Amino acid sequence: MGMLFCVLLILLGGDVIMACSLENYTLYVDRHECGHCMAINTTICSGMCFTQDTNVPGFVGKRFLIQKGCMHRSLVYRAARMPGCPLHIDPVFFYPTAKRCRCMKCNTAKNECVHKPKRMPNKCSKHLRAV
Repeated sequence: MGMLFCVLLILLGGDVIMACSLENYTLYVDRHECGHCMAINTTICSGMCFTQDTNVPGFVGKRFLIQKGCMHRSLVYRAARMPGCPLHIDPVFFYPTAKRCRCMKCNTAKNECVHKPKRMPNKCSKHLRAV
């Protein structure tokens, strides 16, 4: 039974133990041309993943370096309409929604792979209107 549990953990890549999963997130969108901002509920990937650093220098040490982040495995873009926009401004914009998450190496060609400090976003009173 213990062996089966270990094999299952290896197959899952540690995602379950490290708790990389979908999390509800409120995105605040501000369009100055429309006169206000709007709160949108979406999902993001959040959680901890296994990371291993090494103290062995050079090429050999890099082979033991494991740095994974909680990344989206699948992502869709949804459309929203910003209320109150003038006629010459397109009120439709698109925002990402994560569908599946996994601990994996960050792809710098597709993602921003740096941690930014948290700051309190501006809160908005308007809510999402789907297109």
